[in-house]
This record gives sequence, C-alpha cells and structure tokens, in this order.
Amino acid sequence: MHVLMVAAENDALPNAKVGGVADVLRDCPKALVEQGLTVDVVIPDYGFSALERIQLGTVEVPFAGSIHSVQVWQVYVGQQQVRQIVLSHSLFSQHNGDVYCNDDGDRPFATDATKFALFNASVCEALLQGVITRPDVLHLHDWHSACVAVLLKFDQRFASFSSLRTVYTVHNIALQGIRPFKGDDSSLEAWFPSLSYNGELLCDPRYPHCFNPMRSAINLVDKIHLVSPSYAQEVLQASQPHNGYFGGEGLEQDLKQASAKNKLVGILNGCEYNTDKQLASSQLSDLYAAIDQALFAWMAKEVNLQSSYYIAHQRLLKFSTQPMSGPLVTSVGRLTDQKALLLRQPYQNQQVLDQLCQKLAEQQGRMIILGSGDPLLENTFTAAMARNSNLLFLKGYGNNVGDLLYELGDLFLMPSSFEPCGISQMLAMRAGQPCLVHQVGGLKDTIADLENGFSFSGDTLQMQSEALLNCFEKALTLRQEQPNQWQQIVSNAKAARFTWSQVATDYLSKLYN
Repeated sequence: MHVLMVAAENDALPNAKVGGVADVLRDCPKALVEQGLTVDVVIPDYGFSALERIQLGTVEVPFAGSIHSVQVWQVYVGQQQVRQIVLSHSLFSQHNGDVYCNDDGDRPFATDATKFALFNASVCEALLQGVITRPDVLHLHDWHSACVAVLLKFDQRFASFSSLRTVYTVHNIALQGIRPFKGDDSSLEAWFPSLSYNGELLCDPRYPHCFNPMRSAINLVDKIHLVSPSYAQEVLQASQPHNGYFGGEGLEQDLKQASAKNKLVGILNGCEYNTDKQLASSQLSDLYAAIDQALFAWMAKEVNLQSSYYIAHQRLLKFSTQPMSGPLVTSVGRLTDQKALLLRQPYQNQQVLDQLCQKLAEQQGRMIILGSGDPLLENTFTAAMARNSNLLFLKGYGNNVGDLLYELGDLFLMPSSFEPCGISQMLAMRAGQPCLVHQVGGLKDTIADLENGFSFSGDTLQMQSEALLNCFEKALTLRQEQPNQWQQIVSNAKAARFTWSQVATDYLSKLYN
C-alpha cells in the first residue's frame, strides 16, 4: 500500500516544525514503513536549498488567474525510509523560512491561506501529471491541506481521482483557516475562479459567506481522524468557553453526521521510545547552565533588555546559588489560552498560578515554566514571576532546556483547557516524571489519577480552578508523606507506552483499509 501525506509541517526536515503535527509527520510515516507500506510526505519548500535534492519535475499550476511554475523535489535527510518531497515557489519561502506568517486580526489566515491554497493546487497538479506518484491513500493533515479535497471533488480536471481513498486528520480544531468565498484576493473564488462548488458543504456554519477549509475536508473525505479517542467524543459537543468546555468549535454537527456514518475515528498519537535520545544522570547544575545559555541567546536578539529576561536571570542566580530541598514542578509548552487559561483564572483575589506557587513554597519547592506565544500571556507570566520568588518563567524555547526539564522535574504541570492528544505529557512520563493534567482529550487517555499521574476535572472554570489547586496539593502531600506510593506512580509513568507501531496498526485497520 502506498500512502501520500500532505501537511504544512514535518520535523523530519530542518526548521519545519511549529507544533505537534510536525512530530506526527516525522515519526508516523517511519512506523508505517515498518509495517510494509510505502510512504511519501509532501510539504511546501520553506527554504531547504541546503539539503541534498533531486528534481522530480516542474508543474504549471493554474492559480488566482495566472499560471505558476512550481518545482517538485525529493530531498534527502538521514535514513531515507520515507520519501520526503517539497514543492518550491516564491510564495512558500517569502517569510524568511517561517512556516506561518501570522496575519493580524483584520484578515486572519489571509497570507497563509493563499500560500497553502497554491500548495494544495500544486499537489493536485503534480498527481495529475504523474510527477508525484498516485497513492492508494491520500492522507491530509489539518486545514492547510484541505483544499486538496475540495479540488479533487469539484474540479473536473481531477475527475480521475474520484475513487482515491482520502483520510483527513484534525490535529487542532481551533484553527480552521476560514476565509471569504469571494470579494478578497485571499478567497476561494480568487484562488480558483472557474471552480464550480457546493457552498453548503464548504461554508462555515457561523459565517455562511465564508469558506471553511476544515469543514470542507470533513465533509468530503472518506475517513476523519481525531488524535485521541476522548477528543473524538468531545468534538461532538458544542464548545462552552464560558464554562471552560472546548468541543467542536462550530463543526460539531458535521462531526456528528460523520460519526453516525462510521467515518470518525479516534486514534491516539504515539511517542518515540528510542533510549539513545533520552538523557541520563543530569544534574540541576546542568539545567541551570542550559537556562543561562538560553537566556543570553534570547537577550542577544533584542536591542533592549526585556523585563522577562532580566527577572528570569535574577531568579536563575538565586536558584543556582541557594540549594533546593523541595519538589521541582515543571511545564513546557506554547503559551496560549489552550494551555494557560486555568492558570490565569482569578482565585481568592489572586491568580491560580500564584496559589500554586504559594502551595509549592510551603514545601520549599520551585516551579520552572518554559514557553512563549501570546504576548498578553507572556506578560501575565512575567508579572507572576515577579510576585513569586519560587517561580522562574522562561519566555522562549530551547530544546536542551526542555529535555532537561522533562528529566529533572518531580511533577509536570499540564492543565490544558483542551488537548487533542498532547506530546509533552508523554515526554515527561517517558523520563519518569508524573504529570498533573486536566482530564480532557489525550490527557484523559494517557494519565490515570493516582496510577501514573494526577488528574482533575470540573464543569465550570471556577470548579476547574478549584479542582486544579486541590489536585496539586494532593500530589505534593502524597510525595511528601507517602514516598512508596509516589515511587510507584513514578515507575508506572515511566513504564507507560504509547508507541507509533500501535498507531500504524490502527491506521491500517481503521483509516486506510
């Protein structure tokens, strides 16, 4: 069986990772190859000219009223179990090699939507002309590849692909790539002016005059994949953000219909368990040295010294010179409301994060949070660091720092408001660090309370905040007063396995066949 995966990210290639989808595109194809499949992965060429490559061909792509020449390359990285393909056009690499350009709120997704629409049209053209080999299964990932499904369905030039089996993975339903149908140079009719389409299948339920790529793919493909069984159930319900519930984000009715037709499948993502990649016998001094190096690297990028870096460096000096006798609580992830909504909730005239730091201080413990993202949240966490002498917030991302936090932490904090699958909790568990999580999505499917970690839930934001604080206190108390039970939880966390080989088996039986 031959599978072609189409995506925006792929961590098998340098600097082509922003989120967890890149890990999936790096690891899952290798597991499928080990099951005997042939797998090709295609993404835009964001600037991979330094990689060894051969040109497979050039395709002339009708797009936005003109013909665009797009080069198709096979690139070579490491062991070539999976064929890595990139498509080259100036539109794909114009943002200094960045995967996304993050337009402002006036025209959300506008630049990226046009870029990925051309990429999708180029994939279809390459398939039609045989420059990319026709697969048995076409596997699309997130909204960035959804126009492939639209073109194969509604453009008569691709009628020969009507029987091709198509699969669509939803990695993050909160990002749907919504654009107008017309009246904008970044709109469906501007990209494909001669396309005859069924607007009822493609429109956004909340904004009927807008094209919703994610909804389109959900309605057009053969199978829809959500990246954990629990999340596949959660998206069937409408979101209630005021109560802290995040479900289908407007697509719940389409997903319910798909579920009724047995088109919807929940399969948990996997994690690599290659022991060569895992650190061993590191010390806190190694962590502090890595943080020091990362902070100086981040500071060097700015002309003016940011308060977040100054306070963090002062806190690091304190941490590194004063011995720690209590637990180290860690957290690694992008700073978005998905990850941090509960931490910034008000609670007894403070924020939940302040309350956590105070409970931790009672046991002479410290908390280190690594991540960046929403500028308002970055400011919120910087202010919390200034208020709490046992909190170190690192505004940025450093691979080595993250790896050391996974290895050296005593308790990993991941109170996400929604989590389609999650990889951070798997990485922490792999290193033997129990996790404290909100019982949602993939966190619910990987963490069992008092078995291999700690979990909480609640029906409102207030109840969730209180449950988080109670769960945190329970975990700290158990570690202090019941060391044998704590060590059993640590052992169970480290022994847990969520393998890509199992994912590949499930893909074959539930998605591809």
